[in-house]
Order: sequence, then C-alpha cells, then structure tokens
Amino acid sequence: MKEYEYIRESIKKLLKPSRFQHSLNVEEAAVELAKIYGADVSKCRIAAIAHDCVKNLTDPELIDMAMEYGLEVDEIQLNFPQLLHGSVGAKYCEQVFKIKDEEILNAICFHTTGRRNMTTLEKIVYLADVIEKGRDFPGIEKIRELSKINLNKALILACNTTIEYILKKDFLLHPLTIEFRNSLLMEGEI
Repeated sequence: MKEYEYIRESIKKLLKPSRFQHSLNVEEAAVELAKIYGADVSKCRIAAIAHDCVKNLTDPELIDMAMEYGLEVDEIQLNFPQLLHGSVGAKYCEQVFKIKDEEILNAICFHTTGRRNMTTLEKIVYLADVIEKGRDFPGIEKIRELSKINLNKALILACNTTIEYILKKDFLLHPLTIEFRNSLLMEGEI
C-alpha cells in the first residue's frame, strides 16, 4: 500500500465521517490549486488529507499531547486549545506515519494560524481548508474565484475574513495570523 493510501485509510479511522469528508474536500481543493500554482501534487494530497488528523481530540487531550511531544504552548493556545490541532497533528504525522518532509509537516502545522513567509504548499493547504466545497460563508465565492487567479490575493481575503470572524466573536487572535497577513501584504500583492 502506498504511503498516501495508508495515511488516508488511517485518518479515515481517526476522524468522524463529517470531518473525514472535510479532509477529502480539502485534498480536492489543494490538488486543484497545486496544479494551478505548480506545487507538488503528491505532497499537497498528503498534507491536505492529514491536516485535521487530531481534530477530534478534546481540548485537554490536545494540551496533553502537545506537552508529551515537547511543543511550545503559548497563552493563546492554552485559552483556545483547538489552535494546537495543527502543531500536534504535524507531530502525530511525524511520529505515527513517519512523515519526514518538512514542507508537508509545516503545511499541517500552520494550516490554522498561517505564519510569515509560508511556502506555496503551505499556502495551498491553508487556502484549501478555507475554500473547500463544503464551506459556506459570506464572501467565499470571491475567495474561490481569486484562488484560481492569484494565490496571495485569495489568501489576503481569506485572512481578512477569518480575522473579521475572530473579532466579531471576541476570540483571541493568534500573532502568527497577523504575521501571516502582514507577510502577504509585504509581498506586494494588494
């Protein structure tokens, strides 16, 4: 069984059916974006299918796993542990699936917050998670349209939408998300 097929079947067992369907949708969107922007399709498939591999864990379980893996957990993540599912998921994939490719692991790690100077693969997985066909929120069609024309402009709009949502809900905004947005703007894609 090929690496991807093994990972896919393992993740299917880990996730609730609706979460697994989301992962399949993210994979589909990521493959489409990879073809447009010249990224490695096989890496995109693995990162996309695995991006939410620990999403079904409870908040205490995520914190415990982060500590077990020796990950730094900041104050914002302690207050909103679901932000840890990216970094914990990346470590899980490294340990359990023996994924060693840093680009795949980083795409999984930062798919929720983003970060400064993301690679094309990381950007694709982040954006695919936002625009997958199961998502429906005001402005998504514009982001989907832009995603086929200009990756960074689509990401800026996706970031803005996420930040607006976080602010409306009075949630904590992670500094990595701000750095990600600013990094995109400084790349001159406004």
